[in-house]
Amino acid sequence: MVRVVALVVAVFVAEVAALWPAPRQLQKGSSALRLSSAFSINVKVPNAPGDLHDAAGRAAYWIKNEKMERLVVGRGAADAKAVAASKWLSGLNVVLAPGALKALPIASESVKAVGTRDEGYTLTIPATGAPATLSANTTLGLLRGLTTFQQLWFVHGSDTYMLGAPMTITDAPAFPYRGFMLDTARNFYPVADIKRTLDVMSLVKLNVFHWHIVDSQSFPLVVPSMPELSSKGAYGSSMVYTPADIADISKYAAVRGIDIMLEIDTPGHTSVISQAHPEFVACPGFDTWQHWANEPPPGQLRLANTSVIDFTSKLFKAVASQLPGKLFSTGGDEINAACYTEDAVTQAALKASGLTFSQALQTFTDKTHATLRGIGKTPAVWEEMVLDNALPLPKDTVVLVWISSQNVASVASKGYRIVHAASDFFYLDCGLGGWVGDCAGCNSWCEPYKTWQKIYSFDPFNGTTADQAHLVLGGEALLWSEQTDAASLDDTAWPRGITQAEVFWTGANGSDGKPRSGQEALPRLHDIRFRLVQRGVRARALQPLYCALRDGVCDLNA
Repeated sequence: MVRVVALVVAVFVAEVAALWPAPRQLQKGSSALRLSSAFSINVKVPNAPGDLHDAAGRAAYWIKNEKMERLVVGRGAADAKAVAASKWLSGLNVVLAPGALKALPIASESVKAVGTRDEGYTLTIPATGAPATLSANTTLGLLRGLTTFQQLWFVHGSDTYMLGAPMTITDAPAFPYRGFMLDTARNFYPVADIKRTLDVMSLVKLNVFHWHIVDSQSFPLVVPSMPELSSKGAYGSSMVYTPADIADISKYAAVRGIDIMLEIDTPGHTSVISQAHPEFVACPGFDTWQHWANEPPPGQLRLANTSVIDFTSKLFKAVASQLPGKLFSTGGDEINAACYTEDAVTQAALKASGLTFSQALQTFTDKTHATLRGIGKTPAVWEEMVLDNALPLPKDTVVLVWISSQNVASVASKGYRIVHAASDFFYLDCGLGGWVGDCAGCNSWCEPYKTWQKIYSFDPFNGTTADQAHLVLGGEALLWSEQTDAASLDDTAWPRGITQAEVFWTGANGSDGKPRSGQEALPRLHDIRFRLVQRGVRARALQPLYCALRDGVCDLNA
């Protein structure tokens, strides 16, 4: 990865190529092109896997049924003359690039180790009516190209058309990790809502679903070898994710180009385990929870006990074995020292072993991580594990920096791979108000609200030197669910949660080599938001429709 990732793109005119994320290279003409009534996507890949055919089918369906009008005054009426004189596009040929290896299923390519996936593609669309061509080295690259192709089309009257033909796009991501995190423990989300989230992610080329599946408040994950955890820890018998659900969601994600990084946060954030195993948890349900935890209910694993280490290792193995991806997060954030200091059982275990708390935490982490590595998984942790607790973890461990973007430099100086997840840029729950009761003057701890403009302004190389830039894997938007559930998921997450899709696909700079421009991005973000709405996603409006139809008229400097 280079220190500065330039975006080589012809000048983007919003009404011609309203793509999100912006491709790395784009050349376009000035002609319109109509979609033939006989248009088809033709997969011309020898022994093409079924999920590539399925992806082509989904793309063809949305191109014909999305019915997206152009976001201009008149909603495309001014294009009618040019469209009437344009050629008809009969098809899109989907092929492997010369020299490409045998086509593997998209689902297999999606779950390869981060940094080893090939997501690049080339899309060529003539203005003559000759078939367009989508070419890539992998089926995953072909999937990414199909999502771009879908975003080119608009409708007016009976015509489905695009502008800017002939067009050639050569594209590939700047960063290998582009994610979205959802917390399903504080409030529960049905499977259908998770699948809709994955659909949005796929359309904008996000490729990691970070699933914070359990926490202190509830344990909705059914673990067949430990059924007591969900039977006693879920909010209700219907608010669980069964092994069949996990398999279903995992497959649904993988064929859409998305890997799942499941998280079971330990040793903190585990109070709910006391419902099934009170002997494993220190200070569960203590009064004055503010002293024992950042949120109620307090309680964290007695990490110095060998039985707890064995239990956690078995839990990790049982859960991680269900997923094909390589990453698994063990958390490690917000460990409350007072809880362990006041817990007689933990203090007795430390005394008996002759270990300090730090040494016990190291032992706990080493042994549980060894279990994951033994089944081919790479651990991911929150930043405290390598900063506050200074654990010397293996350098391939992935570290999510969340407390502040200012902490990236400290993690980079230790040589760890980094995922940007900073609360000052990427927390979608900030600024929604205070969720604690009886507190008229309270607000979220990480206020203010993180606008799309704030997210879009982020520098992926923040906190790194030229020699450290290779450590940046990418980043993610995060939705903690204290004040969000299925009813408000779409409105809270989108379109803000797709803003970083461009930050980490396109790279550090805009088309002219200068910092990216929110003014240039807004019309394209409007466009993708309206496309989501056309697909049944209740994404929040960015501006009045008046502004969306008139590029720049609502800017302060207009």
